[in-house]
Amino acid sequence: MGKKNLYIIIIGCGKLGAFLANEFSKIGDSVVVIDKNGRKFSKLSVDFSGFRIEEDALDEDILIEAKIDQADVLICASNDDDTNIMIALIAKRIYETPVVISRLYEPTKTEFLEKHDVKVISPLHLSVQEYKQIINGYRGK
Repeated sequence: MGKKNLYIIIIGCGKLGAFLANEFSKIGDSVVVIDKNGRKFSKLSVDFSGFRIEEDALDEDILIEAKIDQADVLICASNDDDTNIMIALIAKRIYETPVVISRLYEPTKTEFLEKHDVKVISPLHLSVQEYKQIINGYRGK
């Protein structure tokens, strides 16, 4: 039995959102990208087979248009922590989206989202882990 194709909604089409959308589209997942700035959709590859919605994802009607009730995964990749938190909570608590992942720049907000079963990707935490791993590797020589 092959891997299941997923229905993925991505909030934000900056560098991260566009990269993820292109990658998931390439492997056959159904992808919807929502961004209020339509110019950002130019970051999507010519092979991107998903949908683009040029609206504010904080508007619940837009999430409904994106069929959030059918999503397997929702990724919050906007550059605004508060936007990511609000949309992640809507997805998890109201629509019971199975997997919700949010990028957060402010590490002090991580615990709050994790209490709501939202997976958090923190660029600061990831960077610190990498620096420590490199330095500890050097220390062991």
